This record gives sequence, structure tokens and C-alpha cells, in this order.
Amino acid sequence: MLDDTDRRILRHYQADPEVPLSELAERAGVTGSTLTRRLERLREAGVLRGVRGVIHWPALGYEVEVSLRVTLDKTQPRAFDEFIAAAREVPEVLEIQTFLGQVDVRLSVIARDMPHYQRIYRERLLTLPHIADIEGLMHVARLKAEETLPL
Repeated sequence: MLDDTDRRILRHYQADPEVPLSELAERAGVTGSTLTRRLERLREAGVLRGVRGVIHWPALGYEVEVSLRVTLDKTQPRAFDEFIAAAREVPEVLEIQTFLGQVDVRLSVIARDMPHYQRIYRERLLTLPHIADIEGLMHVARLKAEETLPL
């Protein structure tokens, strides 16, 4: 599906998505019209899903990150759907992942400080439906956080 030119464009694009298109074309070794045409094709194919602003949430005062591993009561037929729908409504839940195995769901939660996290945990998270077990893992350090692909 992707040829060497597409990979080269994507490699440069993901390294610096704010670069002007003329400079991106130069870096990728293509003309501006070729770049525009290929980017449009990559968007239509679902390879490029958009450009987003990444906010460093500690700079906004969110100093605590917790990963919650949740096991759901799977005797309830709609446990996954109802739990996930409710978890999406908690603004401090940044990420929801589902798994096969003992842990069904992982939530990534941020808070300003520990008292704020305790309020979120008691008032919002423990009230989520169908929780059979929940385990919190306090985030200490992010040693690698890459979103770029090795193209």
C-alpha cells in the first residue's frame, strides 16, 4: 500500500507536523503538488487521521497520573458497554484500553494532586458500573513515550 515516497513523506511529517508544506515537500524530495496529492490519498485511505495539538498536562497543574486495572463483573451481559460509556464521561480519564485476560480494562487517569485524585477515585471511578476488582498503579516516570512509527 505504501511506497518509499509515502514512507519518506510520513517520516518527515510525523517528525515535524507543523512544518510548512513547501518545506515538507523539499525534505521528502517531492514537488509540492505531489506532496499534496499523496497527503490527500493517505488521508482518504485512513493512514493520516489528522493533526492534533499535544498538551503537556503537568504544565497545567496535573501532577498525578494513575493507571487503574479494572476487572468487570462479566456475569452482566452489558458490563463492558456500560462501564466504558460511563468511564468516557469522566474528564480526568485520558485513555481507556480493553484487554483479554484477568484485567478487562485499563484507565489512565490524571489529577492535580493526591487529594484531587482521591476525590475523583471515590466520587467518579468507584461509582462506575460493573466493577468486580480495581487496582491502582501510581505513575512514577515516563521513560519512553513515542507516537512515531519507524517508517
